[in-house]
Amino acid sequence: MILVVGSKGMLGQDLLALLGERARGVDLPDIDITDMVSVQKVLTALKPRIVVNCAAYTDVDGCESNAETAMQVNAEGVAFLAMITREIGAKLVQISTDYVFDGSKGSPYKEDDLQTPLNIYGESKLAGEMNLDINPDNLLIRTQWLYGIHGKNFVETMLKLAQEKDELSVVDDQIGSPTWTVDLAKGIVALIDKDCRDVYHCTNSGDTSWNGFAKAIFELSGLPVRLNSMTTEQLNRPARRPLHSTLDCSKLAADTGFTPQPWREALKQYLELRNNNKES
Repeated sequence: MILVVGSKGMLGQDLLALLGERARGVDLPDIDITDMVSVQKVLTALKPRIVVNCAAYTDVDGCESNAETAMQVNAEGVAFLAMITREIGAKLVQISTDYVFDGSKGSPYKEDDLQTPLNIYGESKLAGEMNLDINPDNLLIRTQWLYGIHGKNFVETMLKLAQEKDELSVVDDQIGSPTWTVDLAKGIVALIDKDCRDVYHCTNSGDTSWNGFAKAIFELSGLPVRLNSMTTEQLNRPARRPLHSTLDCSKLAADTGFTPQPWREALKQYLELRNNNKES
């Protein structure tokens, strides 16, 4: 049995749907990964063969003012999961982020590139990556710029703003790969089915800026929004962001045969699914 921890989240719900009868999910209040006793109780009772940890504190700016919470969830929580999965002989799959890199490389990051995070969120996720090794039977999957039907995300924010304003300014100097949680879930399942270990990157293919992402959202939705460019410096958010943190996913394709679809095609499918859900 595959246990999905954080099963009520955006990725967790899509992953559970894809795995079907092979998996079951747990989330708060039934498990609290920051509590060793809670983790031990749930995992020893269920005895899963594989645990996929989708639980995380992902509010990047919030992490700057809540560093202790970020470390408890993103670092200590992984340590507890690693300890108990090792005890029960289970494999631990951990989801991480492009924010462990500083974005200065100038080309897509490979799995073994040096991690130098710019913010507390990135530091906490890197600490989680290091704690993962408490259980040698592990798989680490880095991704970025997630959106999905089951949670707050950039696509929904843009669509909401488009109903309120006819002109918007969006950052144009951060480059990444928008990734649909359904495609990430497919990548996770492909890696599990091939019994892969070590580190892999998984995002939709191609890259763009947040501004380019917003432009595509409005174009595919038929919304006449005037879009202006702005810089990360002008936006002035609490947490520093990597400016060019695309991930090289060629290892995923080589080892599993799975290549996530282009980000624009994924976005088109997401919007169609979203609209069908609203109509029904």
